[in-house]
This record gives sequence, structure tokens and C-alpha cells, in this order.
Amino acid sequence: MAVTLCIRYVIDPFQRDAFAEYAQRWRTIVPRCGGDFIGYFLPHESTNNIALALVTFESLTAYEAYRVRIRSDAEGVANFKFAQERRFIFSEERSFLQPV
Repeated sequence: MAVTLCIRYVIDPFQRDAFAEYAQRWRTIVPRCGGDFIGYFLPHESTNNIALALVTFESLTAYEAYRVRIRSDAEGVANFKFAQERRFIFSEERSFLQPV
């Protein structure tokens, strides 16, 4: 059964551009590592510090394999490091959703 990973980010609203750069980089990294990239979404109006990411996987097993690959992918590692150094992500929450 396919599952969609939803990541809810609390971000620094004054570093939207840095988060957007981070999100854009995942567009090529995620598919290469095994995820079906749906997209990253920045706030448009109202709440200005919540962003979302959606990635679909064939199964939770496929997600676990993806996690291993993305942590050893050179561009993935560099992107995680970029986020840590710039500190524009305050927190993340992960939920797994299934279609109905």
C-alpha cells in the first residue's frame, strides 16, 4: 500500500528564501533516492512560519530504504548540512498518510 510522507516544518519566516533553496534541491535528490516527489509548500498568507513537504512511497519498507539512500547521497548530505548551518528550520513533524 502506498503511503505519503507529510513533513510539517516550523521555519524562520525571515529566511523563506533559504528554505525555498533547500526545498528546490530536494526535487532531484528525492526521486533519485526512491521517493515520488510531490512538492514543498511555503506559506502564502496567514501563518508565515509553517511549510509542508509531501513525498509518496510504495510502502513503509520503501520509505526505510529511501532513508538509508538519502543519508548516503552526497547532495542529500550537503542539503541537510545547509539547513543545519543556516538554521532556518526550527522543528519538523512527520506523518504518514494513506489515500482514501
